[in-house]
Amino acid sequence: MIRKIIHIDEEKCNGCGICASACHEGAIDIIDGKAKLVREHFCDGFGDCLPGCPTGAITFEEREAPAYDEAAVKQAQQLKQQEKMQREGMQIPHGGCPGSRMRQMHRKEDAAVTENSYVNDAIKSQLCNWPVQIKLAPLQAPYFDGAKLLIAADCTAYAYANFHKEFIRGKVTLIGCPKLDAVNYSEKLTEILRNNDIQSVTIVRMEVPCCGGLEMAAKKAIQDSGKFLPWQVVTIAIDGEILE
Repeated sequence: MIRKIIHIDEEKCNGCGICASACHEGAIDIIDGKAKLVREHFCDGFGDCLPGCPTGAITFEEREAPAYDEAAVKQAQQLKQQEKMQREGMQIPHGGCPGSRMRQMHRKEDAAVTENSYVNDAIKSQLCNWPVQIKLAPLQAPYFDGAKLLIAADCTAYAYANFHKEFIRGKVTLIGCPKLDAVNYSEKLTEILRNNDIQSVTIVRMEVPCCGGLEMAAKKAIQDSGKFLPWQVVTIAIDGEILE
């Protein structure tokens, strides 16, 4: 088919690799010091690689090329993420340990549960997805479809007593601690946002400075996903109050 696709002028290319990093689909590799379009069916023709090229080596052209294969791109992205997780010693959440297998719980609204229910120990969990750790979460899952995403620091649910009712209910929950996890959350969160129909993002963090890493990672993921998503940040104080 004839379609718009990128063209790389190898004489102008200095091999900096910026285009390869900017191409979220993985269509470009650096080979023998030059950028090359090695997977034409991965190129969506949007040109994310163009703005960063310092030498102007990348342009658009219309020519015979295979159609963009979104399914193949997503499969390659998942494989790349799994390989990265293995290199970093992270557990891949497919098969293996039952504690990291994907599960979805369908919660029903209980009209009988009120504020006074705390006295009777009647409050039920509102968690609808498993696993919840960002490191273990799958890149794609049925429960992400049309989901309101909650990205929360580990300590928030302990500090804020009404966390399930006010934050977890009606949302898909992912948690993490940037101080304890030596990983870059933004990369995985970006893939989750990019590959799923996420409707909104709520970030809940503690007031302590180290929690800023989680907020920054989530904001970067929203930006890098290329989507315009409504988002908000809620900060919990150590004494359990919500800070304005």
